[in-house]
Amino acid sequence: MVISLAALAFGFFIGVLGTLVGAGGGFLIVPVVALVEPKWATQTITAFSLAVVAANAAAGVISYQRQRRIDLKSFPLFAAAAIPGAALGAWLSNFIPRSIFDLIFGVGLVAVAVVLFVNPARRLGRSRGGTKRLFIDRNGRRHEWSFDLPTGIAGAACVGVLSSLLGIGGGIVHVPFMVTVLSFPEHVATATSLAVLAVTAVVGAIVHVVQGDYRADALLTLLVAAGAVAGAPVGAKVSSLLPGRIITRILALALVLVGVRLCILSLSRMHG
Repeated sequence: MVISLAALAFGFFIGVLGTLVGAGGGFLIVPVVALVEPKWATQTITAFSLAVVAANAAAGVISYQRQRRIDLKSFPLFAAAAIPGAALGAWLSNFIPRSIFDLIFGVGLVAVAVVLFVNPARRLGRSRGGTKRLFIDRNGRRHEWSFDLPTGIAGAACVGVLSSLLGIGGGIVHVPFMVTVLSFPEHVATATSLAVLAVTAVVGAIVHVVQGDYRADALLTLLVAAGAVAGAPVGAKVSSLLPGRIITRILALALVLVGVRLCILSLSRMHG
């Protein structure tokens, strides 16, 4: 009973934070599970994470669509580009040693965190692309920007590989990419990224189902996923109340804390 309640509570927290920053929560699930279950293989961890991310993203998308914050024109294009990569990443996770997996993941999180925290409003694209977007969300907030669509599609394809390879759903990379390179407004980036996540995470999870990676932890996966579904609407509501820069910095703080700890764990394994 205690373990079940803890799993639900953990899932709820993941659902709130994952939806708030548009990253699905995989960036926290993977290192936490790696610490709690050190004997789990890489493919088991990524399978567990992707199942929870898929549930969280699906529930979060419903809430964000009600707020009219998803770029419905870009979402299907990005998702279509990410799907092949998601399947490839799930397959590649079988061949990555655990210590290298943890170190790459940790270093990547810290690097992204530093960039986001130092300059959360940084825009590399500066609206120089030829694709323009304009819409008003349910709160009356006007969103207008332009970006380079081919760059967005190429980036989504790379995110698809990372989403399944690292078991993080890809949002941890996709949101910063959309904000800094494609000049998406933060609120639109988080919502649209979560929509893409819902697709790529499901694809990756299906691959893991076929491989039989859920045999030993199916009940635990369902419990955490259920908590994530419950937390997603809360995260979407909180997101609508916060400025974009605050959302970005929350993401950065979470990333650096998890990234540093995971790097230390990986290095200790290598020298152990």
